[in-house]
Amino acid sequence: MDTLRSLALDLLITTDPDQKAGRTRAMSTGLTIGADDDILARGIIPGRPAKPVLVAHVELAKRSVFTKEGRAALIHSLAHIELNAIDLALDICWRFKGMPDLFYEQWMGIAREEALHFELLRDHLATLDVRYGDLPAHNALWDIAERTRHDILARIALVPRTAEARGLDASPPLKAKLVKAGDHDGAAILDIILRDEIGHVAVGNHWYNWLCQQRGLDPVVTYAELAKTYDAPRLRGPFNMEARLAAGFSPRELELMGQ
Repeated sequence: MDTLRSLALDLLITTDPDQKAGRTRAMSTGLTIGADDDILARGIIPGRPAKPVLVAHVELAKRSVFTKEGRAALIHSLAHIELNAIDLALDICWRFKGMPDLFYEQWMGIAREEALHFELLRDHLATLDVRYGDLPAHNALWDIAERTRHDILARIALVPRTAEARGLDASPPLKAKLVKAGDHDGAAILDIILRDEIGHVAVGNHWYNWLCQQRGLDPVVTYAELAKTYDAPRLRGPFNMEARLAAGFSPRELELMGQ
């Protein structure tokens, strides 16, 4: 019998982005979770199309959003991030067993919302005469997932609470640039993404603190240790403190960020 976790792996190894996003959004609710099942990896994780070509982050050309090409490059980059975000949510569902059913239900809900974000950005790209895959992209977000594949606490600490939380900080200035460039449709999509990502990071914060409590760990001290062990990206401001507070970061953590 298919379970939520086994179907999450099926979606994760799907190579076609449109199929991955569409099938993820259409996935049924109320499935048997299979929280304690041992699920063997299969296929290539994650499933990826032949394009975009993946390059180092520093190799991506910086272009002005005040040109059509520059806006297309920005939207393409965001679409790639959202495709990675689908994979990250699906991966955490199948890879880590033994969590409460709510954990898997919430991450599958996150995968559905990330799939919507990808589709919105993909469709907006079409108005700029570009398809997803036409431009190069980088693989930095999945690199963090790969480094934390054996440790659920590290995965939650360093993906939703670090890499994805950076999107909370980046969204307002990106939106401002798009508005100034006259791309109001693109700016509206960023509003949707920011709204949803606050909830996604909040889920990460909830389960990070839950795991720390279960293990008798101090969340702040443990985060610093995990960030060092797994070579996480350094936190750099300016921070969207309002969004981070709404996403469940503690006043103690926000105070440390502000120093």
